[in-house]
Amino acid sequence: MSLSWISQDLPQPFDAERVRNAFERWNILGERPAFENLASKIGDIASDPQSRTVLAALFGNSPYLTNLCLRDPDIVCDVFDNGLDHAFGVALDPVRVSAEARNIDQATTMTIVRKAKRRAALVIAIADICKAWPLAKITAAISETAECTLDFTMAHCLSAMARQRKYDLPNPENPLDGSGIFAIGMGKLGACELNYSSDIDLIFLYDQDVVTYLDPDRLQQDLVRMVRDITRVMEERTGDGYVFRTDLRLRPDPASTPPILSMIAAETYYETVGQNWERAAMIKARIVGGDRPAGNAFLEILRPFVWRKHLDFLAIQDIHSIKRQINAHKGGSKINVPGHNIKLGRGGIREIEFFAQTQQLIWGGREVALRGKATCDTLHTLTKFGQVSEKVRDEMLAAYAFLRTVEHRLQMINDQQTQTLPETDEGLLALATFLGYATLDDFRADLLLHLRNVENNYAELFEDDTPLTGDSKTGNLVFTGTEDDPDTLSNLREMGFENAENVSVTVRGWHHGRYRATRSRRAREILTELMPTLLGALSKTTNPDMAFRAFDEFLKGLPAGVQLFSLFTAHPELLELLAQIAGTAPRMAKYIGRNASVLDFVLMSGFHEQLPDAETMLADLDARLSREDMVEDWLDAARRWANDQKFQIDVQTIQNRQTPHEAGRALADVADVAIRALFPRIADDFAAKHGTFTDGGLAVFALGKHGGQELSPGSDLDMVFIYDVPEEAEESDGERPLSPGHYFIRLSQRYINALSAPTAEGVLFETDLRLRPSGSKGPLATHFKSFETYQNNEAWTWEHMALTRLRAVFGPQSLCDKVLATTNAVLRKPRDPDQLVREVFDMRNRMDAGKGDNHPWAIKMRRGGLVDLEFIAQYLQLRHAHEHPEILSPTTREVFKRLGTAGILDAEEAEFLANAGAFWLALQAMLRLTTEGPFDPERASTDLQQMLARAGKCDDFASLKEKIEATATRIKAIYDRIIAEPAEKVAPPAEA
Repeated sequence: MSLSWISQDLPQPFDAERVRNAFERWNILGERPAFENLASKIGDIASDPQSRTVLAALFGNSPYLTNLCLRDPDIVCDVFDNGLDHAFGVALDPVRVSAEARNIDQATTMTIVRKAKRRAALVIAIADICKAWPLAKITAAISETAECTLDFTMAHCLSAMARQRKYDLPNPENPLDGSGIFAIGMGKLGACELNYSSDIDLIFLYDQDVVTYLDPDRLQQDLVRMVRDITRVMEERTGDGYVFRTDLRLRPDPASTPPILSMIAAETYYETVGQNWERAAMIKARIVGGDRPAGNAFLEILRPFVWRKHLDFLAIQDIHSIKRQINAHKGGSKINVPGHNIKLGRGGIREIEFFAQTQQLIWGGREVALRGKATCDTLHTLTKFGQVSEKVRDEMLAAYAFLRTVEHRLQMINDQQTQTLPETDEGLLALATFLGYATLDDFRADLLLHLRNVENNYAELFEDDTPLTGDSKTGNLVFTGTEDDPDTLSNLREMGFENAENVSVTVRGWHHGRYRATRSRRAREILTELMPTLLGALSKTTNPDMAFRAFDEFLKGLPAGVQLFSLFTAHPELLELLAQIAGTAPRMAKYIGRNASVLDFVLMSGFHEQLPDAETMLADLDARLSREDMVEDWLDAARRWANDQKFQIDVQTIQNRQTPHEAGRALADVADVAIRALFPRIADDFAAKHGTFTDGGLAVFALGKHGGQELSPGSDLDMVFIYDVPEEAEESDGERPLSPGHYFIRLSQRYINALSAPTAEGVLFETDLRLRPSGSKGPLATHFKSFETYQNNEAWTWEHMALTRLRAVFGPQSLCDKVLATTNAVLRKPRDPDQLVREVFDMRNRMDAGKGDNHPWAIKMRRGGLVDLEFIAQYLQLRHAHEHPEILSPTTREVFKRLGTAGILDAEEAEFLANAGAFWLALQAMLRLTTEGPFDPERASTDLQQMLARAGKCDDFASLKEKIEATATRIKAIYDRIIAEPAEKVAPPAEA
């Protein structure tokens, strides 16, 4: 047969030694029993100048092709005897009839498909190197090989599943016929453009109305197992090699879906959260295995998803959101040939494909002729319709052919799925030689010419679009598809993200609509626009990865996204603030995720200014509540107002605009104002049904940190309710009268609900009433006489300690005065010093045994922490108030100042304890704002460490840790001197 198909300019062998060794092995193949009948042909091929030149080109440039020739010399003989087309047909004949796979075992199936792929690959390589087939025929032959072997494999696996009595095949003689199960070829396989060592991108689906399953409950599970068998047969390496690596990541939301989906599930996905890049990917979709009629019916269902009927506003936005994810450079940029990725790199194959696909998406809905799958055909059609000039078309076509040929040669060397050029000059010269170049400079010149042409034409298409790059220093930020974009990963690392892969995967998850906030198309479009600004803001924190994780938690908690993302677009400073919060206070970021409306408050004038005083706030809240008529509306309005104020306080605290001590006072003011504005309205609403009493009323008193006006973020409100009515009052004067006890207990419950019941706007404050007389077993509201009697005759010492922090918040002035007078009288009673100190000491030890925490950052419960400090203040008040009533104050810091002034404590020690209290409260407030669970200094970001150091008035975090230990040690020493040591000299009471 004529060998005219062999090119006259075959590549020269790069490695002469490999050629010599390979021919030595070739020449003795005829001695093997399997090839005895081919001995003369094998010798003739080695001696004929033309065929020998072909083998030398393979042997001297590709170890992989050398091994194929030596393994299957019969197919080489067929090529030279009968031609490439015949040999290719012979190679695939064993797998062309998929029905023949139904009765063979898996091991035999694996051998058959591997041999067919191996032999077809050798024929295709010879055709490519000899320039006997054009590029389109080469890529189509590779694609046909994949399709035939996949069909054969699917037929075998379907039959195997049916034999296990799990699946009722409609046509057992032809397993694929009417099965309802099919594979969609995506990307290059779908377009018949596979490269030489390509993966095959597949989506497996089944028609839920066709598949007849004997055990419906196990349908999905067994279909998944079948798909895994298919992929194993295709890609597992054995002694016979492998067939094709498979990639199932182009299926809908691959991170959260099984390898095979029902048609209805896939259709629902594409109709609801299908993305721009998935529209582009579906252009090339083609049924390549299984039940083709069912598969084609599905693709017809998807046609409106891919091809928009009208080029309306949303469609244009779709296209632009794809385009702006690519940072297109127009000329002048530097392309470094060593290590350049000819697929993904600048001027590479992907840019040619995207150049065509993007314009297909724009115009294909209107022009059916533009819906082709093949890249080269599409470029021709775009020229026909006037969208691409002939010059640009020809440059892109030439570049595509050149780059695909370079890609094939790269992959033929060692059968590697790579598009990256060698890093060394020797490696580049070997590739250039395999491509037929005499010198490396000639190859380099042609390569740069084509890359530059693609780069310029690609940028021309995008020149009217602002790239999504945040600033001029940022490169590509591409999060389409299922694979990480190399340039994007590199740019993320340059921005400061150590785990760039995690950022890329997570952002793709956002675009898949995994969170409620990103399920709408519009939300994802806006988020795409925001991405460079968002990542740029997060990168400015000292731990961008932690800030990103916190933002992801924030996004996960959002109920919706469009409105908030639009707000960020209009006010990027909000995104900067959120990035700061995410980087330093993840707990606050979670709160914002649940209460995103607080960000509107940031835009109000005065947000960063000093908070108004309590009276001004009360007037503001009163005015808001006056505009509402219903109890539910009062509660929601109060919650919106209070949450805004608390958020403002928290933000100002982390931004160091106010001290945590000032913040604690401000939070207490917010709580007081909410109570003073809401409770009168609640009381009036209650009185509308139950009436009132002529005299008396209900008063609310704060205890604990609320009483001391030292609230921390998230603190409960410790409260007690006390009422008083004339002795002769038997019931209220309303339509539904109640006795005084029932009246004020039910009113107290209304008050508690007003504060702590959750509404659409959240919770106002959590409440704690366990410090009321008789504790949690006592009534919610206590009559004044009962309170007075209890405190004078029944209360434990620890209850009097708590009473030192009582402060009136709301109620009749006369009742408040009476309660405060009684409290002062109780606190000023002379006490047995020994009994007092022993009871205080025992109480502290019981707390330590039950709730103690030796963690150095357990600010409250550690020895030398807040509790020890408060015990010192409360003990000294009970011990000395009968002689020095002026020392009484609900605020711990003020108590120590007064103890110093009274001479009960040394002035320097009193000042230390007062400052220590402020120090502990500052750290506690900052930790509650920023962390959840026990604080781990090793995992804290640099920003957070600096914030804590500022809160503790230290130069750095190391100094803060030293100050913490020094402060705790000295407080514990003072506690031991004042309480522990004297108490230990007193015999414990007989009965605790």
